[in-house]
This record gives sequence, structure tokens and C-alpha cells, in this order.
Amino acid sequence: MPRKNIYFTTGPSELYPKFEEFMKEFVEKQYGSISHRSVDFKKIYQHTDEQLRELLQIPAEHAIMFTGSASEIWERIILNLTELETFHLVNGSFSKKFYEYSKDLERHAHVFEKPMGEGFSYAEIAVPEYAELIAVTQNETSTGVQMREPDIHKLKRSNADKLVAVDIVSSAPIPDLDMSLIDTVFFSVQKSFGLPAGLGVWVANEACLSKSLEMKKKTSLSAHHTLPDLWKQSKAFQTPSTPNVFAIYMLGKVAEDMNKIGRETLQKRVDQNAKKLYSYFENKPGFSIGVEREGHRSRTVVVINTERPSSEIISSFKEKNLIIGEGYGPKKESQIRIANFIANSSEQIDLLLKTFDNLF
Repeated sequence: MPRKNIYFTTGPSELYPKFEEFMKEFVEKQYGSISHRSVDFKKIYQHTDEQLRELLQIPAEHAIMFTGSASEIWERIILNLTELETFHLVNGSFSKKFYEYSKDLERHAHVFEKPMGEGFSYAEIAVPEYAELIAVTQNETSTGVQMREPDIHKLKRSNADKLVAVDIVSSAPIPDLDMSLIDTVFFSVQKSFGLPAGLGVWVANEACLSKSLEMKKKTSLSAHHTLPDLWKQSKAFQTPSTPNVFAIYMLGKVAEDMNKIGRETLQKRVDQNAKKLYSYFENKPGFSIGVEREGHRSRTVVVINTERPSSEIISSFKEKNLIIGEGYGPKKESQIRIANFIANSSEQIDLLLKTFDNLF
């Protein structure tokens, strides 16, 4: 039997260690055939809701809603929470796409943009007076840059009249965001939750609901799954249309397992592995760290500059059944990206670095 690959890609990524066990339970219980209006489905939704609230410290009054992807949530947020103006912090391809969604939806989209590899600090951000929404990408997957949680909290506190949306797609559940303060956060499951792609998770507070209900009096929010509809259904552990039952079930099981391990334990492990990775590449000839400022370096997506083409490095590792990611966009051949997600064990990180020693 051929040796299994170990994935250090930034999404889809290495599957959660208990993925097969949880999947077997799903199949044995025949949950793939149940109606999403059934009592069994409501129990699945409720279990996932409860486990995510415990894991991420989500207040009871907030809604936890499910969509097809995180990029769908970009559109839901703009259509349901803004009428005229948005403001975006852009320092990579995914934060830029959120900004471009707003422009495509004919909002007046303001932007504070930095070069790839640079991050944002609270003190330098000037929010336009009439912006209704501040869009923050806590962890930019394309560049390996993070925005520190205290800076995000300060940004919200100093802009209490505006909604703040935080993309935690490639960092959840690691950041210590104050969910009672932030208006809305969102993520997908194919990164640190170690699941196949196909589910977006949208968390929103009552201020978001109030805004969308006011807008609904004047205009259409969308023909597809508005926030008020998603909100109402979620409070009954339901969805407006047939959802990805498998992904919702699996997310609940993974979140439950993470709660048993303890979020602080998971954070410490991720931080130790991140420190190990960054320390190694600081001293590795032919390589350098993609994000210069230490406080802005992602804990979960480690981006490394390479002197030789990244495709050569990736190919060498693939022969060893170790799958690492290429740089994103214009950095495709000059960077590699290494996932430091919860499913990537300390032993796997050690193996990866030992292989670097042997190959380069």
C-alpha cells in the first residue's frame, strides 16, 4: 500500500485526525439520507451550534448560520448589512476579493491597502466617516499576515457606530477574538477544522440583524438566503434550504473533540509549531520569512520566500509524500506556504523540517 501524503497546504488541508472515525459514525447512522426538516437534523445543528459557542465563546444571542462557502458570506454581508459605503483593509488577495465584491455590488468601497507581506496596526487606520461596515481579514491566507486581536478590538471600540466584519477563514479557532464585541465573523471548514470544503459558517450579532431588517423595509436584500431568513431558521436549528448535512455534522464532532482537548492547549501547540517554523527559516540559507514584522506573522499560515523556484521545492517534497503549498498569485514561484493548522501535529512539523535539512 502506498504511503499516505501529509498535507501542509493552506486549504483544503490535512484532514482532522479523527475524520474517518466521525465519518463512519455519520454513515452508520444514515444521516446522509435524513430530511433537513427532521428532528435528527435539528439535533445535529443544535450540537454543532453548542460546540462552536463553547469553542469560540460565542454569546447566546448571536446567530450561527451555515452557507455554502466563506466567499458567499462576503456577498451576504455586503447585501444585507450595507446600503452605500464600506471600508476594507487590504493586504493580500483574499482581503482584496472582499473589497472587489463590494465594488461589484455597487457600493462605494473605500480601501486602505498595503503591499503583500505587510500588516495593519490600529493607530494607522483612519475609517471614513460614512462607512457602514469595516471589513477586516484577521489572517490573510495569501500572504501569511495577521492582524492582532487587540488592534481589532480597538478598531471596533473606536467605531461603535459601524459594523465590523472579521474574516477568520484560515485562523479559526485560534484567535482570541471578543465575540461579544465584534459584530460578525465568518470562516469555512477546510482549513484548521480539517474538513473537506463545502461549508461556510457565519456568526452575527443583533446589531447586524437590526441593520438588515431596517434595510429590508426599503430594498431587497437578495433573492437568496437573506440574513433575517438565515437568522430565524438558525434559532430553530434549521436552514432555509437543504444544507450540507455531512459538513455540519462533522464540524460539530470536530468542535466537540477540540473542546475536550481544550482550546488553550490547541493554541499553545499551534504557537509552539509556529515558533519552530519561523525560527528554522530565519537561519536557513536560501530561504527567508515572507512577513518581516514579527507581530504581523500568521500563527497558522507560514509564508516563506525562496531563492529557487517554489515549484522545484514543492516537487522535491511531493516525492517524499509531503505536500506544501506554492505562493499565491504574483508570488507563486518565489514563495511557499506552509499550513500550521490543528491537524498538523508537532511530529509532522518536525518531519517537514528534517526533510528540509536533508533536501536543501
